[in-house]
Amino acid sequence: MTLHLSVRFNPMLRKTNLAVWRLWRSWKLNLHSSTVCASSGSLDKSEELSEKPPHTPVMLKEMLHYLDIQPGQVVLDMTFGGGGHTKAILNMVPEVTVLALDRDPTAISLAQQLAKEHFGRVKPLLGRFSELEALLSNMSIKPGSIDAVLLDAGCSSMQMDQAERGFALSKDGPLDMRMDGERYPDMPCAADVVNTLDQQALASILTAYGEERNARKIASAIVEARRLDPITRTHQLASVVAGSFPAGVIYARKDRLHRSSHVATKTFQALRIFVNDELNELHEGLRAAQATLRPGGRLCVLTFHSLEDRLVKRFLQGDDLSNLDQYSFSPRKQGPGKEKLVGKRESVYWLPLRKKVITPEKEDVKENPRGRSAKLRAALRR
Repeated sequence: MTLHLSVRFNPMLRKTNLAVWRLWRSWKLNLHSSTVCASSGSLDKSEELSEKPPHTPVMLKEMLHYLDIQPGQVVLDMTFGGGGHTKAILNMVPEVTVLALDRDPTAISLAQQLAKEHFGRVKPLLGRFSELEALLSNMSIKPGSIDAVLLDAGCSSMQMDQAERGFALSKDGPLDMRMDGERYPDMPCAADVVNTLDQQALASILTAYGEERNARKIASAIVEARRLDPITRTHQLASVVAGSFPAGVIYARKDRLHRSSHVATKTFQALRIFVNDELNELHEGLRAAQATLRPGGRLCVLTFHSLEDRLVKRFLQGDDLSNLDQYSFSPRKQGPGKEKLVGKRESVYWLPLRKKVITPEKEDVKENPRGRSAKLRAALRR
């Protein structure tokens, strides 16, 4: 499986091509079909969220161990989210300064509240990974000056818990999925994707970003359903996907805890990754971490599905990912008819702090089931 499959099927999916991405945006503005992008709203949920019990980040103990943050150091939290990692760092390490980045305005509102509680120690930064270089430059922070970087990829628990954001199939809400909220009003949302792209393009998205084996069947069901009514709600999409399978297999898939998983889970993952351009952004984030860390600085990256983890693994190994849309993230296999790895690759920029990927303990997964698929990779900047 290669990421350029979606490009081959439909040029509009090649979002790394700036001209095509502009075409996508202008095309979306001319849509006359019903969408949820404008209706999901940009309500400030920061006050409501701050009153909820704190969420314990996945593998917090392991991440803090490998970051090994010392008093007075500068740390870059590239995915502030609900602030779990930053709060733990502030509480454990005296006189540390945390640069808190997030593309979600709601998360930045929480970071601003935390900055008031820890005067001078938290610096909120609103933006994507691809915007980080400019944000740091505006703060007069030079490349190679950060002591530690942590990156918790994917969707935050805060986003999943808000039905109106449209990320979770278990909560009914508008089919939005934009991590940036209303920062870019002309940015297509998940409803735009499922209601306008053709069947072949939808299938390629589900294959490339969800690794969904039944992509064609699901794409066909989506196209048939939208002919009757636009698909604008999360439960509506989940029902459409479920309707393309026999009733007995809707919850037949199992997660790492051997619990039943809804058949639409990978569909939601694929749409979310595509809408937010997550793989390209993750690559930009890794490049930014490489540029901002000082020699001897530490990086910890937490991922939650195989596409993310393979990208991080191969970046830290020194693979050239400059043409990400044409790069294969299929697992490398050895055996008859398969290309064998010759020697062991070693990056000139990174030294692994642990050879094998780090996964959560069974007890941690029981306490925090959302972390069941988490993988942590840690490296030292050479």
